[in-house]
Amino acid sequence: MNRATLVPLMRRLALEAGDRIMQVYNGPEFEVRAKGDASPVTEADEAADAVISAGLRAAFPDVPLITEEQADSHSLIARTFLIVDPLDGTKEFVQRRGDFTVNIAYVEDGVPVSGVVYAPAQERLFYTLADGTAVEETGPFDKATPGKTRPLRVSRPDNAALMVVASKSHRDQATDDYISRYAVRDMKSAGSSLKFCLVATGEADLYPRLGRTMEWDTAAGDAVLRGAGGHVVRFDDHSPLGYGKRGWDNPFFIAHAPGVVLK
Repeated sequence: MNRATLVPLMRRLALEAGDRIMQVYNGPEFEVRAKGDASPVTEADEAADAVISAGLRAAFPDVPLITEEQADSHSLIARTFLIVDPLDGTKEFVQRRGDFTVNIAYVEDGVPVSGVVYAPAQERLFYTLADGTAVEETGPFDKATPGKTRPLRVSRPDNAALMVVASKSHRDQATDDYISRYAVRDMKSAGSSLKFCLVATGEADLYPRLGRTMEWDTAAGDAVLRGAGGHVVRFDDHSPLGYGKRGWDNPFFIAHAPGVVLK
């Protein structure tokens, strides 16, 4: 895979998908349907998926593509692939809270090595460069030409005063009990894959997820965090979170800056 070609394409497709999403978001009331797993889906999910899938398949027809909105892709088995969540945080989208993202990633031998996370309502754009490092681009965004970027680097955490970010829609008692093991200076809530990006920027030190997620929910944010020097590990044994698992389900995990002493 030529990442020098891949990265600009992923960036452009994420911006184009974000435009489709915001057209629905800023428009009149939209229909919310339930998928087979009871999760919500809207016309914005489907429009964004169509844009991204068409672009990726045209450019990389021989690379397997897994996307949340195309159930037939979920039966694929691969270790190297493209993976898409065209609208992560649909609950935040439906409630017009703004914490939703477009996620596109490339996984190589089970490791997310390239990714883009775009939060169109917040006008924040994070992605990995061809060398694997991560940046945040500041808007306004030109689809054809990347603008000014700043390199991302995780924090140097103080284990006596950690900043923790947790899910806005899926936080539960188990998560709170786990967080209580740490000395926490402050906490914030965020939706979607933005939580990975907040660790990547140094705005948070620790993001635990004790709940169900799928690989398309996490791959792009995982790539950005890895590119900023962070880690995403399994909750049970603290080994790196791997990709290409049958069924695409993730175990519980912890995203963190190096230096956080995991409990």
